[in-house]
Amino acid sequence: MTWEDPLKKALWILLPAIVIIAAATAWFVNRTPASPFDGQESGAASPALIARGEKVARAADCVACHGLPDQPAFSGGLEMATPLGSIYATNITPDKDTGIGGYSLADFDRAVRSGVTPDGHRLYPAMPYPSYTKLSDADVKALYAFFMNGVPATKKANRKSEIPWPLNMRWPLALWNAVFTDPGRYEAKAGQDELWNRGAYLVQGAGHCGSCHTPRGFAMNEKALDDSDPLYLAGNVLDGWYAPSLRADPNRGLGRWSEAEIFQFLKKGRNRHAVVYGSMTEAFNNSLQFMDDQDLKAMAHYLHALPGDSSRDGEPWQYEAKMDAGLAASSGAQTYMSRCSYCHGRDGRGQAPWIPPLAGAASSLAKDGKVSAINATLNGSGRVVAQGIPDAYRMPAYRNQLSDRQIAELLSFVRHAWGNEGGDVSEDDVADLREKTDPASTDPIVLQMH
Repeated sequence: MTWEDPLKKALWILLPAIVIIAAATAWFVNRTPASPFDGQESGAASPALIARGEKVARAADCVACHGLPDQPAFSGGLEMATPLGSIYATNITPDKDTGIGGYSLADFDRAVRSGVTPDGHRLYPAMPYPSYTKLSDADVKALYAFFMNGVPATKKANRKSEIPWPLNMRWPLALWNAVFTDPGRYEAKAGQDELWNRGAYLVQGAGHCGSCHTPRGFAMNEKALDDSDPLYLAGNVLDGWYAPSLRADPNRGLGRWSEAEIFQFLKKGRNRHAVVYGSMTEAFNNSLQFMDDQDLKAMAHYLHALPGDSSRDGEPWQYEAKMDAGLAASSGAQTYMSRCSYCHGRDGRGQAPWIPPLAGAASSLAKDGKVSAINATLNGSGRVVAQGIPDAYRMPAYRNQLSDRQIAELLSFVRHAWGNEGGDVSEDDVADLREKTDPASTDPIVLQMH
């Protein structure tokens, strides 16, 4: 007996196993997920069902990703940068050639809640189906009715992604989904009242708040998908902005906000603590302000109940008027007094609710918050549009007025003053975001859905 004989025996044993595993994997990644609407006709859509679907579309902020200014609603084209390359939002109007006009209700459901198109094409999770999977059957049916009957069809071809081969292969997404998603509808939590459960449904599902506010893992997966994990909505850096914690963390989150103040922020886009910025501006302009007050109150009720983590957030921030002499005389302090104090105040307390405070702000307290401070200083902030009226109080861009060093010194001052403990900002931090970001649009962007 030679050494080759055991090797041959091992190969004869392993080969069938490899074939079986390969066949099972091929079946798994190419299978069509089941839908509760399989074999069902959608039927005629009543005006009430279409109106309900429009509300779901607003809560889900579909138009912000699938629309562009001066383009027909939901006709796609928005570029989304990923670590692998750019992808483009698709046309989801009921055009039969370039949109979703040929989708059955079951096809639509699979795309929204499972991330799979009728031809088996897997959607990138930039489409937040890991959150939309929690939508109820009734809301999905209403959403379908709205898109098929309440949205004008637009013939507009979709742009191909710019992710190179072989990274653009979609079948591995089936394995990603199996590991990092939690299929299943939202189930009301026992022991919580109706308002809390409605808020949880909206935040976890249609609102897909975790897509921005929950930390991401090595595979760009959300580390938590609901409040059973303390990492859910605990804050995250995404697209050059810090999406702060939405939990009761007093420094990087909502721990110092009352339930009424959370509601005010969702309803008006501002309160005495903050004004919407970054991608939250788009969420307010195109989604939140159009939602029913009762739903916004439910979201505020739910968010206010999420516990913080003192071991993560430290001692609650306290305002300190007295400042170290060296800090008060620094170059950053001089720049602040000449450039920023007129709006944000010499005391850093802002002019609520129009101009936010920098004292005690999440961007001034959280280590990761510096990206928002840098981005806003470099590029300004987008227009907040409430009830059709553009905000007159807008953060200007200092990209062409201050050097990287001046901005670093300025923000290091802010993040140490008034009891803030965010830490220093370096020239390299500023240079990195200067290269990767662009000035915010000065035009009010509110996308119409009709």
